[in-house]
Amino acid sequence: MKIGIILYPTFGGSGVVATELGIALARRGHEVHFISYRPPARLEVITSGIHYHEVRVPDYPLFDFAPYETALSSQIVEVILREKLDLLHAHYALPHATAAFLAREVLADRGVFVPILTTLHGTDITLVGRDPSFAHTLHYALKHSNGLTAVSRFLKTETEKLFPDIRPIEVIYNFVQPERFAPVPTEKCLRKYFTQPGEFVLTHISNFRPVKRVGDVVEIFVRVHQKTPCRLLMLGDGPERPIAEEKVREHGLDERVFFLGHSVSPHQVLACSDFYLLPSDRESFGLSALEALASGVPVAGYQAGGLPEVVEHEITGYLAPVGRVDLLADNIAATFKNPQRLEEMRLKARQSSLHFREEIIVPQYEQLYHRMISKSAE
Repeated sequence: MKIGIILYPTFGGSGVVATELGIALARRGHEVHFISYRPPARLEVITSGIHYHEVRVPDYPLFDFAPYETALSSQIVEVILREKLDLLHAHYALPHATAAFLAREVLADRGVFVPILTTLHGTDITLVGRDPSFAHTLHYALKHSNGLTAVSRFLKTETEKLFPDIRPIEVIYNFVQPERFAPVPTEKCLRKYFTQPGEFVLTHISNFRPVKRVGDVVEIFVRVHQKTPCRLLMLGDGPERPIAEEKVREHGLDERVFFLGHSVSPHQVLACSDFYLLPSDRESFGLSALEALASGVPVAGYQAGGLPEVVEHEITGYLAPVGRVDLLADNIAATFKNPQRLEEMRLKARQSSLHFREEIIVPQYEQLYHRMISKSAE
């Protein structure tokens, strides 16, 4: 199959999932065409079967805001006509599904039809979808997509509440390559650069948006540190980073917290971690949590959104009501004082990630692609 993937190229969950899916599809013999305004962050090299098409937005004095969606639609049309794509896969509803729909309307005048699959990732529904400025357009794009998927049962339910008359949504979970995130011996990871012997490592990875509650990450760390020596590694960047840095300074823990930005890969940081912190207001799935589990790292987060579909309380991590940093910190500290308990959770975390491995999830997309293409040919 020739598959066009429309995505955000950033380190956020939807862009990472879309990129990893494209790479996996190419490995399985398909021809993949990424369409975005810059190369995807997780696309380290362009190998056989993978193509990248840049969306260039003209800069005219007439526009206060560059018309990205229109430029994206035009690029989609051009790629479909030139590369003879079989299907378009839009990751994140806005503006990708609406741009794909506009491109399909343009192509219809030329007698060309390409089915559109839209994958919903979270805030495109739970945040953007609730905004009156976008609701009608988003509703129309979802209603006229040829297929819809959501990354969790939670997100499927939330979408159906907002838009009850759209087509049925299939749940296809995010996936991970366990071998890429496999635990490594202590002497081979980055741990020695951040810790002293006997100290534990807590980790958080995100785009530092308000929904990630990075202030809670710091509060959990402070409470755990009061009971057992530990360090905190913060990977990523975003608008809430200065708030987290200020909280760290207030507690006088500058030397124990490392803000690493995007300087290292997630698997390198997770490989030297003892517990992963993801206390978000709402996670539609929690891809970084899955990557932590694959690394043999238990996860602590809130009972919100789709995270309980990934993390099993007291088995592969700990879940608590939103805001209960005390519960999470107490559980983590108690686990650090019980080496056998920590090792059991590590093993079960790793084992649970195998249910989300690439070989199980990617074929679900392939099967859906085949059904959509076959139906469009009828």
